[in-house]
Amino acid sequence: MRLDRPEPRVALGLSLRHLARAAIDLSDGLVGDLGHILDRSRVGAEIDWSAVPVAPSLDGLPEPLRRRLALAGGDDYELLFTAAAENRSAIEAIGGRLGLPLARIGRIVAGEGLHLHDARGRPLTVDGHGFDHFA
Repeated sequence: MRLDRPEPRVALGLSLRHLARAAIDLSDGLVGDLGHILDRSRVGAEIDWSAVPVAPSLDGLPEPLRRRLALAGGDDYELLFTAAAENRSAIEAIGGRLGLPLARIGRIVAGEGLHLHDARGRPLTVDGHGFDHFA
């Protein structure tokens, strides 16, 4: 459905202009698109798998496959953005005003790479890397 009828998040993007530090459209998979932000910004990220919104169509799949598809699959057509913690309430208000469920899935950290963990903080493996247009 999203592939055939994406809903551009123009209003969200415009509302985040003075709040977000970085943003990218999620079309090539969370891992791949977040990787672009991390590489360009020379930072790392910690992602809480339990906070990542997952399409209901992936329910019932074995957990490793569900996780790989949710993190490395594409065609999400949402905005992924980073913002300072002090902007959290303003961002939540934007989500409410626009009727968009926004999810805080992790945090930017010093260092390199993407670190995925479960709700208890235990590390999880990130399988996949997102779509590569040049592969």
